Amino acid sequence: MFDRIARAITRFLRHNNNPLGLTLLGLSALLEYVFPPFPGDTVTLFGAFLVTRHDWSLPLVFLSVMAGSGIGSMIDFYVGVWMGRRYRQGGLLRSERARQQMERVIDAFRRHGEIYVVFNRFLPAVRAIFFLAAGIAGLRPLRVLFFALVSAAAWNALIVGVGYGVGANWHRIRSIFATYSTIAWAVLGVAALALAVRWILRRRASKSESKKG
Repeated sequence: MFDRIARAITRFLRHNNNPLGLTLLGLSALLEYVFPPFPGDTVTLFGAFLVTRHDWSLPLVFLSVMAGSGIGSMIDFYVGVWMGRRYRQGGLLRSERARQQMERVIDAFRRHGEIYVVFNRFLPAVRAIFFLAAGIAGLRPLRVLFFALVSAAAWNALIVGVGYGVGANWHRIRSIFATYSTIAWAVLGVAALALAVRWILRRRASKSESKKG
C-alpha cells in the first residue's frame, strides 16, 4: 500500500513544480520517521531526479526534505520522552528482565546517543528507533535535532549527488539505492545475529557459573 502511495506522489510531483509539490516532498520525508514502512527515500530520490530532469530548485528541494526530516525526527523524539516518563513511573515495562535491558539501552544512549543519531539516516526503516531511544534516555532536544539535521544533510546530499551523477535516468537512480538498502539490511542482519549469539553465550556462561556456585 505504501509503495502505491509513494508512486502516486511521484506522479503528482512530476507535474507540480510549485509550493504544493515542495510541501508534499517535505511531508514524505516526515512520514518516513512517523510511519517507517512509508518509503520516503523513494520520494526524496525522485526529488533529486526532478532537479536534474525537470529543473526543480536544488536549494528548495533540499530545504523541504531537511524540514520534513527534522520535524519527523522530533516527533519520534518527543514520543520517546513520553515513553521515558511512563517507564520511570513503572507503567511501561513490568518484567524485571525487560527493565534491565531498557536500562542498558538508556545507558548506551546517554553515553553515545548523539553518535547513534548522526548515523541514523544511513540505516533503512529503523531510524525512528534511534529518536525514541534518545527521548527515553532524556537527551537534550536541541542537540538531538542538530545531529539529526547533520545526518539528514549528509544523506540528502548523497542522494542529490547520485542524482546529479546519474543524470535523468530515474530507474538507474532507484537501482543504485535499492542495492544500497540491500547491503544495509544485510549488515544490520549480521549485527543482530552477532548480538544474539553474544547474548546466548553470556546467558549460558552465567547459568554455568550459577550451577558451579
